Amino acid sequence: MEPVIFYCYDAYCNWCYGFSPVMTQIAGEYGNRLQFEVLSGGMILPETPKPISVMADYFRQNCQTVAEFTGAKFGEDFLWHIKNPDLSDWFPNSEKPAIALCVFKEYHPDKQIAFAYDLQYALQYEGRDLCDNEAYRHLLEKYAIPVEPFYNALKDPAYKEKAYEEFSICKQLKVSGFPAVLMQVSESKFVLLASGYTEYDVLKQRIDAALEENKQVI
Repeated sequence: MEPVIFYCYDAYCNWCYGFSPVMTQIAGEYGNRLQFEVLSGGMILPETPKPISVMADYFRQNCQTVAEFTGAKFGEDFLWHIKNPDLSDWFPNSEKPAIALCVFKEYHPDKQIAFAYDLQYALQYEGRDLCDNEAYRHLLEKYAIPVEPFYNALKDPAYKEKAYEEFSICKQLKVSGFPAVLMQVSESKFVLLASGYTEYDVLKQRIDAALEENKQVI
């Protein structure tokens, strides 16, 4: 089988947002030679909706660390909700952006990396609430996705099931944190390439080494 790169991420993950430029560059480097598959990890899946105030301190500290370490810029509209959690109407949940990604794959399976980054940017820079259906409308225009079929699919239980299958696959791959990057080199063999933020040069070296070790010519 041809090797496949699996990128395990979550739209709400600050480190994934900081890592997205790296994955974008990697996809540009290898996109015409390797298949890329983005898997949503289900980082925030409350049994009952919980306001952002529950995790505001975590996000606030994380954003500062990620910005200092990666140079990522978090938008003021996003940070407002983090800094004013008692005034925010956000109830973070990874489910809907994961479903949206599953729907998107039906239209543009070759642009998964780009769309994952767009979801992160929509949330963490533009401050769009990814639990609100309207948060996705501007991306439908960008990717020429028909509006009504998309929103019908977004509420279709079949796509919700696909999203939860992705959460399950991440667990099966023993992904304990995001971002994570793995390469599948055979039906049963996966090589861990990145666990947590990893610089481009390091990730590229690991990809090349994994391909060489498994005698894949690209």
